[in-house]
Amino acid sequence: MTVLKYLPVLLLPVFSYLFVMQQEKKITAEASGPPFETGFFFEQDKFFKECHASTIVHLKSGQLMAAWFGGVKEGTDDVAIWLTKGTPGNWSTPVKVAKIREDAHWNPVLFQSPQGRIFLFFKVGKKIPSWETWFITSDDDGKTWTAPKELVAGDKGGRGPVKNKPIMLSNGTWVAGASHEEGQWDAFADLSTDNGKTWTASSYIKLDRTALKGKGVIQPTLWESAPGKVHMLLRSSDGAIYRSDSEDGARTWSAAYKFGLPNPNSGIDLTRLPDGTLVMAYNPDTANWGSRSPLSLIISFDNGKTWPKILDIATGDKKDEFSYPAVISYGNTIAVAYTWKRKNVAYWIGTKEALLKAAKDRK
Repeated sequence: MTVLKYLPVLLLPVFSYLFVMQQEKKITAEASGPPFETGFFFEQDKFFKECHASTIVHLKSGQLMAAWFGGVKEGTDDVAIWLTKGTPGNWSTPVKVAKIREDAHWNPVLFQSPQGRIFLFFKVGKKIPSWETWFITSDDDGKTWTAPKELVAGDKGGRGPVKNKPIMLSNGTWVAGASHEEGQWDAFADLSTDNGKTWTASSYIKLDRTALKGKGVIQPTLWESAPGKVHMLLRSSDGAIYRSDSEDGARTWSAAYKFGLPNPNSGIDLTRLPDGTLVMAYNPDTANWGSRSPLSLIISFDNGKTWPKILDIATGDKKDEFSYPAVISYGNTIAVAYTWKRKNVAYWIGTKEALLKAAKDRK
């Protein structure tokens, strides 16, 4: 009886030990973290009131570089282009890298040439229909930059990349997804065969405007599936992503057609992995000017015909905004930068394998 009386007391250290071990295992598991790296590029509210339209590039040094526009509000004269570089959790203090005059700056796009030169394209103008495309370059991973220069002197309306990164084709041609927003919306491809010195614009992508609702299509994202075979997906005002294809190295294009994936008139972007897998970021809403929440990743293994896997990487209320993704890949790693409620720029980084597992687990 005496032993039974004191049994709870005698067993207390054992229970305590088991509890502590269980908690340590839990903490260890939590410390190992999820299979993705996520976070923000800067401290909110410290540099500007609003920000939007980010871009990202993987440097040859192994660091990442990101840029966006920031100021009082999109379109105000104080808006400039800001930039940071580093690694997850260790980003440099953002700097104002481009401000050529007191007009709004818009939609920076980072691109790295095969030689390692960094191009930063951006738009300047009080209104989108008449903005100009400017660029600066760096040969030392962003430590110093050239003076700003117009991409196509005298152009109004937007030559070169409008939102998403250019791609380099198998023959060395650079192709930028471009668009023009004056009255109706039209998209086209801008090509350079001399490493960005000069550019030649394709014709506008044909559209059946009797069937398409709203203004049209803009902001192409591009990939090459085989030599000379180039494809683009487009943001639209019709509640769906549109697609166009080229058989001659992006010089001419098929008429754009509704693609079956939703689009709430918000930016999209994709990347092609070395094995041909496509990974795209988008907002899965079908309403024109609909919700920009959640922001999701989808995957295609058949050159964009079907997209069987999906993972939400930013979620919230329907009124929240997680938008304008920029998507790149290096090896089997995917990196996404995106607008977080217009107050910050967030990132998501993960491997293809981790993404596939998470998408499977989500079902």
